[in-house]
Amino acid sequence: MINIKRITEFLARIRWLTIILPMFVLGIFIFLFTLNNIYTETIEIEKFAQAKETIRSPITVENKLETNRKIREAISAVEDHYSIDESISEERLDYIEELFDVLNKIEEEAKNNIENDNYLVPNLATDRDKLLRLGELLSDEVLSSLNDADFIRLLNLSNRERELGSTLFNETAKEVFSEGIRTSNIQRAISDIKQTIRFSTLSQHVKDALYPLADFVVVENSFFDPEKTSQAEKQAANNVEPVYIRAGEVIVREGDTITSEIYDNLKLVGLLDKERNFYPIVGLIILIFLIISIIGYEMNHLAKNNKLDNRIITTVVVISLIVLALMKVVSLYYTQDSLIYYAVPIATGSLLLKLLINERFSLVLASLYALIGSIIFNGEIPGTLNIETGVYFLFSQIGAIIFLSNVKDRLTIVRAGIGMTFINTLLILLCSFLSFEKYEFFDLLIQMSFGVASALLSAVLTIGLLPFFETALGILSDAKLLTYTNPNHPLLRKLLTEAPGTYHHSIMVANLSETACEAIGANGLLARVGAYYHDVGKTVQPKYFIENQLSIENPHNSLDPKVSADIIISHPYDGAEMLKKYRLPKEIIDIALQHHGTSLLKYFYYKEKEQNPLVSEADFRYPGPKPKSKEAAIICICDSVEAAVRSLKEPTEEKIEEIVSSIIRDRLMDGQFNESPISLKELETVHEAICTTLKGIFHSRIEYPKEGEN
Repeated sequence: MINIKRITEFLARIRWLTIILPMFVLGIFIFLFTLNNIYTETIEIEKFAQAKETIRSPITVENKLETNRKIREAISAVEDHYSIDESISEERLDYIEELFDVLNKIEEEAKNNIENDNYLVPNLATDRDKLLRLGELLSDEVLSSLNDADFIRLLNLSNRERELGSTLFNETAKEVFSEGIRTSNIQRAISDIKQTIRFSTLSQHVKDALYPLADFVVVENSFFDPEKTSQAEKQAANNVEPVYIRAGEVIVREGDTITSEIYDNLKLVGLLDKERNFYPIVGLIILIFLIISIIGYEMNHLAKNNKLDNRIITTVVVISLIVLALMKVVSLYYTQDSLIYYAVPIATGSLLLKLLINERFSLVLASLYALIGSIIFNGEIPGTLNIETGVYFLFSQIGAIIFLSNVKDRLTIVRAGIGMTFINTLLILLCSFLSFEKYEFFDLLIQMSFGVASALLSAVLTIGLLPFFETALGILSDAKLLTYTNPNHPLLRKLLTEAPGTYHHSIMVANLSETACEAIGANGLLARVGAYYHDVGKTVQPKYFIENQLSIENPHNSLDPKVSADIIISHPYDGAEMLKKYRLPKEIIDIALQHHGTSLLKYFYYKEKEQNPLVSEADFRYPGPKPKSKEAAIICICDSVEAAVRSLKEPTEEKIEEIVSSIIRDRLMDGQFNESPISLKELETVHEAICTTLKGIFHSRIEYPKEGEN
């Protein structure tokens, strides 16, 4: 007994094998195309030798040694921070205030003594008396710092002079103290006060009296503050920007000497470390694995819908290689200034994939091509992606896919190319305006011309490469199918002129088949074209088919049933030969061969059986093959349905549904769908689609009243 489960598992393994091997090959090519963009060769070089070539950094990395050196320089440049002790400043100024207050008091006492002859007040008639009185009133700090001569000069000043001198001295001293006086600059502070006094408008004897006070009052009031200094050093260190060696930066130019610093930089960026250079390769392999896994998943999705074969797999690999080659060749001339990647006809692959496979597959691969492009155009700087290139490639391809709609002929591709010029121009302006760089109008014009060239070249390459895939690989695209819908095709013209009834029948079958196929997600256009040509073999002997027997007697009435059956049975194979002669695609030829499968010609079989009860049923069956695609299975149904409904004198909705149901059931029970991937659920959908279409064609009409009736 056949184990269906094991057979299914075996077929699934074979399917995955047919996907994995091509994907492995594609992965190798992606690896080879992108290797030099992520892998940097190590160099053999010694210190103090001359560089044989200009060497650039392959990566962006922080030069910690240089960063630390700058931090040390910043810290050493920080000056010591000092804090001013305001209490000391106030104390010294209080001494000066005390001195002038005592001087004024003594002067006042001396004046009162003379006027009142008051013996209770000390006699201050002489300088010595005044000095003695000063000794009684002044602080020891003041007395010990100034000598008698200094006091005498101050005592000899008038009240007005003393007041002016006191005011000037206090203001100057306050200003000096506010700036802070350290041990190292005490003399400078004293000099500043004396300098201010010297250039003042005071009398010379007043200046001479004030000079000694500067030596007395100035003391250290600013002291080293370790906490503030530490904070300042930390702030200076934090303000130092890390020193980076940027990717693409020149480390040493050709002919320069390899100094110790340059050698350390070469080592830092990994150009001397062979082991470190291995990791980017590992990363690239992982990325490629993810890319080919996504492509493999999409192929498996096609396989589940029975749309994957070796031709599709080959098409994907070949188109991918073409796109990779286009990007790689252009990248050889890429510089940061030229931005030549705008001219890459990247949309070629997306357009071909949509035309030859489907839109979903083209969108997925468009994203992957954009990702690979961002690597190829990274300027051979490992570890970087050219995001601008990736965005441009992605949206350029998506725009191409969107504009390529309603394909009626190859001119649609040209129209899509014109639409792409608009998208590419917008993308280039977007990239230019988002950047901080300023572009001249002439530069923008050149870049936009690259975008226009990319769009138009993509359309031209698509038109040029499409016949290769259609002919060499036998891929049937919608564009090619549409060329066979032209009524002026020799076979359709032959069908119309020699078998007009069959021609009309084929048109009706095409309408039904296309609607039913689209209802279940099959290729409606293929079904339409296949239906146009499925009965072309009837042109060999058109009068033997009832739809062409207008105003003539049925020739089968005079023929033996076996002979009639042979004539009818031969038309699919005659048609296949004619289609081969005119080099129509294999899919259309298969539909012509399979649209009757191995079904039984019941009319002639039972007619023969009346005469010969021992007749063999096999003699009245089509040799096959049975329908092997959903499109062929649906045309098999629609071919019989159209003929049966056309024979109804009064087609009603009930009769139409009954006929469609009976034909589908009969074909199913007869095993005609055993080799087709169509499911029972899809047959139900096909039944509904056919009935809906037929009801629209044979809808009931209003019966208009005759003349004279109200």
